[in-house]
Amino acid sequence: MSNVYILEPQTSGKVLLKTTVGDIDVEFWAKETPKTCRNFIQLCLEGYYDNTIFHRVVKEFIVQGGDPNGDGTGGESIYGEPFKDEFHQRLRFTRRGLLAMANSEKDDNGSQFFFTLGPTPELQNKHTLFGKVTGDTIFNMLKLGEGLVEDERPVYPHKILKTEVLNNPFPDIVPRLNHHVEVKEKKRKEKKPGVKNFKLLSFGEEAEEDEEQSTRENEKYMGKGKSTHDVLDDPKLSSQSELPTSDKSQDEVDPEEQLENIKKKLKTSHKKPKPAPPPTAKDEAKDDSDEDLEYYLHKDRDLENKKKMEEIKQEIQSLKKDYHKNKLKKDEIKTQEIKEEEIKSETFKAYKEEYDTYKSKKGLLPKKGSGREKFTLDLLEKFKQKLHSAKEKEPTNDEEKDDDIDNEEAWLSHKLRFQDDDPVLAKDANTKDDDWFEIYDPRNPLNKRRRGENTGKSKK
Repeated sequence: MSNVYILEPQTSGKVLLKTTVGDIDVEFWAKETPKTCRNFIQLCLEGYYDNTIFHRVVKEFIVQGGDPNGDGTGGESIYGEPFKDEFHQRLRFTRRGLLAMANSEKDDNGSQFFFTLGPTPELQNKHTLFGKVTGDTIFNMLKLGEGLVEDERPVYPHKILKTEVLNNPFPDIVPRLNHHVEVKEKKRKEKKPGVKNFKLLSFGEEAEEDEEQSTRENEKYMGKGKSTHDVLDDPKLSSQSELPTSDKSQDEVDPEEQLENIKKKLKTSHKKPKPAPPPTAKDEAKDDSDEDLEYYLHKDRDLENKKKMEEIKQEIQSLKKDYHKNKLKKDEIKTQEIKEEEIKSETFKAYKEEYDTYKSKKGLLPKKGSGREKFTLDLLEKFKQKLHSAKEKEPTNDEEKDDDIDNEEAWLSHKLRFQDDDPVLAKDANTKDDDWFEIYDPRNPLNKRRRGENTGKSKK
C-alpha cells in the first residue's frame, strides 16, 4: 500500500463535502487534471452540488452523485458543454476512496462524479481520476455504499448538504451568480376577450347584430347578479316580487303615524296573557287512557327490574352482616390468644412487675425546676453515705469467697487488683507454676526404663 502513495503524484487543493453520513475531505491532483479539477472546484464554490443526492450505488464498486435531477440524466459543466477526459499514467484505480468523473461515453464529462468502494481496474482510461478521500473521513464515504438498494438505486439515498473549498489551487476562478437556479416566476397572463372576425363568416351581418345585443345586455347588468327571470323567456317566471312595495320610504312616513304604531305595540305588550282553561273530563280521560296504555305496556319489565333490585339489596345487606360477624370473631380470637400468652409467659409477668415498679417511681419524681434539682442532690448524698458504710465493713476472706454475683452491694466494697507483671529474677525449680514446662528426653535411661525397654547390658 505504501508503494501506491509513492507512485501517486502530490495533491494540491482541498474541498470539504458535508453529507448526511458525515464530512468527507477530498484532495485533488490539479496539476495532472487541471480542467476537471477547475470544473469541480468552481461548481463547489457556486453551490451546484448542495442538496444533491447520490442516485446510484453499486455494492463494493462505486457510489455516484452530482446530478441536480437526481436520476443520472442531468448535470452540466462550467464550460457550457462536455469537456474531454484527462488520463495520467500515475493515476490508477487501484483502491477505494478515489474520486473520478462519470460519463456515458468518451469525452462526455459534465458535473456527475463517483467514489470508488474498492479497486476498479476496469475503469482505467475510461473515466478521469482527479481526486481522493483523505483521513478518517473515508469511513464516512464507505457508509454511502450501505443501505437498501434496488436496481442500483438506493431506497433511502444520502445527499450532499453543503460544500466548502478549503484550499483553492485556482485563485483566478470567478463563480457565476445563480447559474443553476432556474427562477420560475409565475405571471398570470390576463386573458383578452375574444374578438370575432366577421369577415370570415358567411353570415356576418346576423352575427354583428347578436354581438351588439349581447354587449348592450352586459352593460345593462354590469355589476349586478343575473337570475333566471332575466335570462330565460319563461312565462311562469316573473322578476316582480309578490309583496307590494310601499311607495313611501321610511323618511317620508308621518311622525303621527309612527307614534300611533308605538302606542299600539305598548298596549299589546302590557296585556296579560289569558290563563289556560281548566282540563275537562275528556282530557282527563285521555290522560288516564294514555297512562293505562303505558302501564300495560311496561308493567312486566318494571316488575322484573324491581325484583332484581330488591334481591341485590338483600344480598348486599347479608354480605355486610357476614363481614361484620367474621371481623368480630377474628378480633375476639386475637384478644383471647393474647390473653392466654400473657398468662402463660412468666417472663412477661416479671417484666410487668418491674415495669410497674419503675413506673410508680417515675410518678414520685418532681417536675423540672428547683424541686427537681434538690431531689437529685438528695439522691446523690444518700449514695455517698451508702458507699462509705460499705467501705467501713471490711469483709473477711470467707465472706469474699461466698460473695455471689447476685449480691448487689458486693461491688461497693470491692477492691480493684491488677496482675503483677514485674520481671522475675530467679525461679525455684521445685515449685511448678502455670509457666512451668516439662523437659522430656526419650534417650534418658530413666525414661527408657519407664517405657519398659531393656538396656544394652541386659542384651549382652
